[in-house]
Amino acid sequence: MEHLKAFDDEINAFLDNMFGPRDSRVRGWFMLDSYLPTFFLTVIYLLSIWLGNKYMKNRPALSLRGILTLYNLGITVLSAYMLAELILSTWEGGYNLQCQDLTSAGEADIRVAKVLWWYYFSKSVEFLDTIFFVLRKKNRQITFLHVYHHASMFNIWWCVLNWIPCGQSFFGPTLNSFIHILMYSYYGLSVFPSMHKYLWWKKYLTQAQLVQFVLTITHTMSAVVKPCGFPFGCLIFQSSYMLTLVILFLNFYVQTYRKKPMKKDLQEPPAGKEVKNGFSKAYFTAANGVMNKKAQ
Repeated sequence: MEHLKAFDDEINAFLDNMFGPRDSRVRGWFMLDSYLPTFFLTVIYLLSIWLGNKYMKNRPALSLRGILTLYNLGITVLSAYMLAELILSTWEGGYNLQCQDLTSAGEADIRVAKVLWWYYFSKSVEFLDTIFFVLRKKNRQITFLHVYHHASMFNIWWCVLNWIPCGQSFFGPTLNSFIHILMYSYYGLSVFPSMHKYLWWKKYLTQAQLVQFVLTITHTMSAVVKPCGFPFGCLIFQSSYMLTLVILFLNFYVQTYRKKPMKKDLQEPPAGKEVKNGFSKAYFTAANGVMNKKAQ
């Protein structure tokens, strides 16, 4: 324990030296004083993916319908709470949409910081998204984008809560909470096969996420154009990170929704094959196979 405490002190001293003094208003808040809980939870998350896939390799996929229903409902409700509280607290504090500093709103800044702590903590809960994919053997869903997004957000928001827990930091979580209401509602409904025919709007969720990232970058850079005392380095880092998400999500969107049929699928069917609307029955069988794989 003494060695762990010494290591913890060294890590915190390094971070304090790198980023400067922490915001005193969040001292003592759960999981914030030390980076180690956030770091270890991230390591456990990554190990769980690797070990979970090995464990499930020769085992049948689990359904988890009841657990998934409760989980998605819980995240939807939490997101709705964060969205409402962020809107109310920033309105109370008279937040400036273009650029908001860290101290001028008084008690409203503390209220915003408390909501953003829940936002940070929710990123650890959302690790379960991936764990459920592992247990259900939905390995196609466990992409680099998925893991990168989950792991990095949790760690970045630990830093945000320690150094910039209010002010300009409010905008991204406000948008993201709204997107998560839609997204986890979709996930909750998708658990029930009878609802699949109504879930035609998945690609629009990805479009909404892309719009969210672009708006966040625009909002962040507005504080560069018209500064208000918010740390410049944090603005540049956030814009750079959001740009990586735009690139990765755009690539995912193109690969998933904009792929053109291969030429061989569009060739004329051999003589004697059943033809429907200009395409062979074999073509529709192959196409449905691809779509079914994607749906999984």
